[in-house]
Amino acid sequence: MSMQIHRIEFYRLDMQTRFPFRYGIASMSEVPHLFVRMHVEIDNRMWQGTSSEGLPPKWFTKNPETDFNSDDLPEMLTVIKQAADFAIMGRPHHSFFSWWMDLYEQQAAWARKTKQAPLLANLGVSLMERAVLDATCRQQQTTLSTILRQNRLSMELSAIRPDLEGLEVANLLPTQPLSQVELRHTIGLSDPLTDADIQPSDKIEDGLPHSLISNIKSYGLSHFKIKLSGDANADLARMRALSALLTTHVGDRMRFTLDGNEQYESMACFQDHWQRLCSETSIDQMVKRSLLFVEQPVHRDVALQEEVKQTIQNWDDAPPIIIDESDAELESLPRALNLGYAGTSHKNCKGIIKSVAALGTIQHSQPKYGPLILSAEDLGNIGPIALLQDLAVVAALGINHVERNGHHYFAGLKMFPSSIQDTTAKDHPDLYQQNPHGFVALQPVDGKLQLDSVNASPMGVSQAINLDHFEIWDL
Repeated sequence: MSMQIHRIEFYRLDMQTRFPFRYGIASMSEVPHLFVRMHVEIDNRMWQGTSSEGLPPKWFTKNPETDFNSDDLPEMLTVIKQAADFAIMGRPHHSFFSWWMDLYEQQAAWARKTKQAPLLANLGVSLMERAVLDATCRQQQTTLSTILRQNRLSMELSAIRPDLEGLEVANLLPTQPLSQVELRHTIGLSDPLTDADIQPSDKIEDGLPHSLISNIKSYGLSHFKIKLSGDANADLARMRALSALLTTHVGDRMRFTLDGNEQYESMACFQDHWQRLCSETSIDQMVKRSLLFVEQPVHRDVALQEEVKQTIQNWDDAPPIIIDESDAELESLPRALNLGYAGTSHKNCKGIIKSVAALGTIQHSQPKYGPLILSAEDLGNIGPIALLQDLAVVAALGINHVERNGHHYFAGLKMFPSSIQDTTAKDHPDLYQQNPHGFVALQPVDGKLQLDSVNASPMGVSQAINLDHFEIWDL
């Protein structure tokens, strides 16, 4: 294979949420969605590849002092534009993996020099990576899972982490991508739990469920992701209410994760918070019966410091704790495992090749550390591109439950032209259906997402989406 990038175009769609999504220090009510269209020469023929991503406030850099529009968003666009420049200026490569390593190393070196946060810098790499993977799948007329499993990308895991020498990608992945995944429903910090919690002025007339109970009834949910605020009194009251509600409406099928969203100054602070939560009998019983793991409680500035290891080692009955925002560099996961963490998260915005390497490290390290976790988390992903591409990766990696929240905080595909909505519903009828209010929306069934159409499509998306509907974004 020969491969070279010739042109990259950017498009923008401004989106508004159905109601605010409150997580950590941010509350999101509107967000720009970025589309990338890449023109890639593969074996002397031009192909197009596409990727997209919402650019949410206060996740890639969690600085409460900065303004989103004047500081955070321009910073995100800077790292995306830089990755695009590196991708275009790069020499021709003999394989996807050679191209990816070159791009990753250039972007990482630039980020170190310019003092860009590694997690943010890698957003640019991941958008380029997804667009090239989409073009590659279309060029080879096959699916992402096939390309990964047959290692048509010429991945060398030992080039990412030397301890993975001799480990083959095919031996990490299931023989077939998962045909369905359990949807883990996000319970944001300000989400109403019952219909009675919704003020008349906040009612939404779009045919989609709003309160937690209405979501459970509409979608048959059994898996959840609960956001913690870091305020012990508020979290105690919230968890007490959730324990009663979920036990009543879901029962023994219920499973959940907790997301600390970097709200704690140290692991010792989180331990104190945890012990106060579990001093409540109903919460302690729910934790013992149904907790899967806790995600990133400690701020990224201190989450990988040596103090963490001592706290976890001396913490009897500590829950499994994984990193998320701290998984910013290729070296982050091995370091986290050595400190006592139980794994990490997959998100397409952190990188697909990076997640394949994470799966390799987790499988390779379990004899040393015991059971480890590669979870799948969300940033408000929506279709018709970002969500489906992410689900294709989740299915290929064999992750059987995944946080999904884009369909909850956004009104399906209502913000897209009817032609795109209709095409998506026609090509992916197992995922999308027409809403009685006149737009296409994701349709979980029995708490699950059906992925046959995603798995049968190049990089998850059946047809290339026409981006000319959207505003050109001159980065």
